[in-house]
Amino acid sequence: MKRILKPVTYLLAAIYFLVDAIFAAVAAPISRWMAVNLEFRQLRGWIRSLPPYPSLCLFSVPAILLEPIKPLAAYLAATGHVLSAAVVLIVGELLKLILIERLFSLTRDKLMTIPAFAWAHTRFTEARAWLQATEAWRGMRALMRGACDLLEQSRAGLSGGFSRLATFRD
Repeated sequence: MKRILKPVTYLLAAIYFLVDAIFAAVAAPISRWMAVNLEFRQLRGWIRSLPPYPSLCLFSVPAILLEPIKPLAAYLAATGHVLSAAVVLIVGELLKLILIERLFSLTRDKLMTIPAFAWAHTRFTEARAWLQATEAWRGMRALMRGACDLLEQSRAGLSGGFSRLATFRD
């Protein structure tokens, strides 16, 4: 039984990390935009002034508050509200990742002074590096790049078509 559960557990963990990595890839540019365009100097100053353990507590708040979004989305999907489930899941995950990324960037140095956090962060970084080194990850990245290229070409074609339409009408 243990021989069967171990690969299944690894597969589920890999899928979880993959989904989180996809959301993180979308959340990172949004987070950078927020850092540049939204002025929260006093809030950032307060967050940076926190000692390590209160920083850790603050860092955990988005995860604690927004992690129940996944079961809520599963419930909505199970009751036939698939579109609502998708929207709740996407918005909740993006919000969680954006908040966690911003808080981590503000408190990273202090969090790394906590031995357990530094150990967990190292293991997470190693797991992410392992996942990104797999053939499956590289294949998914290639598919994503192809889809993005196709989307960009379609968007360029549409905007060109609209400009020709406007010229024709004049």
